[in-house]
Amino acid sequence: MKSTSYYPVIMTDDVRATADFYVKHLRFEPLFMSDWYMHLQSAEDEHVTLAVLDYRHETVPEQHRAPVRGVLLNFEVEDPDRLYDEMRSAGLPILKPICDEDFGQRHFITADPNGVMIDIIKPIPPSAEFAAAYDAKALPA
Repeated sequence: MKSTSYYPVIMTDDVRATADFYVKHLRFEPLFMSDWYMHLQSAEDEHVTLAVLDYRHETVPEQHRAPVRGVLLNFEVEDPDRLYDEMRSAGLPILKPICDEDFGQRHFITADPNGVMIDIIKPIPPSAEFAAAYDAKALPA
């Protein structure tokens, strides 16, 4: 199978507020807007997309119509410290303060209005212990 695109879809009861969050705090732009679905694209990289869907919409199989839960979205960025400062200043919840991890990330975790966790990450060189677990092409330069 050759995939031509991949993007997560957040199922929510408030499409507009959820989309507005990603537009305001993560620099997305709406490509399609309706009251039940919005398709968003990063203003900085056209290959980074995200959708927001009203979980009650008929396109969702009835037995799976429920708001999102238990999801963590990872966004790799160039400057997590700048975003950390911006998001803290905006009053967003900081679930994990910014830190360097031995497994090779500088990151912090916040959440959108639905409780979807958002991990803002910059890959960094891992400790020697963790570097051994990586394929060489996956290690940050």
